Amino acid sequence: MNEKELIKIIKLTLNSDYIGDDCAYLKNLGIVVSQDSLVEDIHFRLDLISPFQLGYKSVMVNISDICASGAKPVYLTMALSLPKYVDENFVEEFYKGAKNACGAEVKIVGGDLTGSDKVFISATALGAVAGRKISSRCNAKAGYKVIVSGEHGNSAKGLKLLLNGDFDNTKDQKYIMAHLMPVAQRKFSQNISTQIQTDYAMMDTSDGLADALIQIAKASGVTVKIDTKKIPHDASVDMETVLYGGEDYQIVAVVPAELLCKLENYTEIGEITCGAVGLELDNEFYTDIDNKLFNHFREQNK
Repeated sequence: MNEKELIKIIKLTLNSDYIGDDCAYLKNLGIVVSQDSLVEDIHFRLDLISPFQLGYKSVMVNISDICASGAKPVYLTMALSLPKYVDENFVEEFYKGAKNACGAEVKIVGGDLTGSDKVFISATALGAVAGRKISSRCNAKAGYKVIVSGEHGNSAKGLKLLLNGDFDNTKDQKYIMAHLMPVAQRKFSQNISTQIQTDYAMMDTSDGLADALIQIAKASGVTVKIDTKKIPHDASVDMETVLYGGEDYQIVAVVPAELLCKLENYTEIGEITCGAVGLELDNEFYTDIDNKLFNHFREQNK
């Protein structure tokens, strides 16, 4: 099964204008809504992540979607399905991690508990729109600049190290923690959405930097032209991992050039041009990269 094809089917079946971005923008209510699920052995393995870290990450991936919309994360509900082999301590530590990820700004206000054969987590996040301009991946325009937050590829390298079981707890801590405890880019999002007045595109890199870029290209009907030498990354991380690794939860924004002088802590990596719809990486043009991306229906290697 292909996630993007399934989304197309769902959107056509529901005839919905809300489906397409990571968040649904309910303008009449002044909120955005997002939902993400994490499934044991698909998105995580219990022998590689602690309950605290799992609770933390479950919240942070949802907060990241709200940040990618430009809204302010405010509330979260969380459904937790548990097998018989986890105990009360697991639940307590899970919610301690979730609370830690929320910080002072986000509140967990409800949820659900049920039994399951594996650990299954589903969270719904709500974001406030007031004082912010909401993004859409269909808003990239010719002449706009492509900017990113942070380093890319660290999480994927961390996952490889965890799966191989061969890593140095001190030297490799940066990559391990990038995977187990990612950080949503709240300030980066706020900096853009509170200052921009025109339409713009923004996504997080949960499914990979290249995936975010090509999705913006297709939704906007443009060419996203990237100079890979400009992408911020650790020297030890190869470019394939930087582009396609995913789960860094950094942000890609496509904004007017005149906005850049008002922003902080970003790296410009490319621009939007007219022409064929797709992603241009160092003069190599792509219209489809799905075979390089994370498969949400395949179990992680044991």
